[in-house]
Amino acid sequence: MTTRRASSKVELPAAAGAGKVGAPAVSSTHRTMREILVADDHPLFRDALKRAIQTAWPNALMHEADSVESLQALVDAHADADLLLLDLHMPGANGFSALVHVRSQYPGLPIVVVSAHEERAVIARAIAHGASGYIPKSASVAAIVEAVRNVLAGGVWVPTDTHAGPLQPAEADAAARIAELTPQQFRVLAMIAEGLLNKQIAYDLGVSEATIKAHMTVIMRKLGVGNRTQVALIASHLAIDDATLTQGLG
Repeated sequence: MTTRRASSKVELPAAAGAGKVGAPAVSSTHRTMREILVADDHPLFRDALKRAIQTAWPNALMHEADSVESLQALVDAHADADLLLLDLHMPGANGFSALVHVRSQYPGLPIVVVSAHEERAVIARAIAHGASGYIPKSASVAAIVEAVRNVLAGGVWVPTDTHAGPLQPAEADAAARIAELTPQQFRVLAMIAEGLLNKQIAYDLGVSEATIKAHMTVIMRKLGVGNRTQVALIASHLAIDDATLTQGLG
């Protein structure tokens, strides 16, 4: 596996011109039908990503999701897709939790994180959690195409001067435990991390409170904890905030 780094920091052009900027020369890549999943809760940025992809793969089949819930349905329906472009901050996600969850369910699906975070520690943690690439939202169309092409070829693409390292033991352990959750248990975990009570979670998911309590019992067993406060603590290890920007790697 090779790791490709961008040569310089670049900026994302306006969506209206995205299809004309940084387009590569016509090659065999254009003749290959690709299926790419785009998960981001901002419609304008999803559109910008699609325009960037279409400069190199004009016939690519692209499918969209705007939340972790819709992402789950998307990957279930398109498990053989070539690539997933994943925003870290969608409804239902907490830091790297969605990346960890999808990776555990579909280990053969390459995932490229697309995020406004450009901190080296965040990028390195994403790669350590199994991402095949990391594209800052400031990236140009040319950089997006380079990253996607490299990952489709089996490589790993990150911005300049970024090096992945081992995760802190607590974060690695939390990721391994969360990876064991089913999609519904993962949704419950995300809501617990948001501070919702069982009654609120049951209402939002359209199930009984008894069902949520049953999920909680299994979640606590899988995470190896004894109460919901400890469940939230496990989830917090995958968060991205001021306290974790530089503490995620060993």
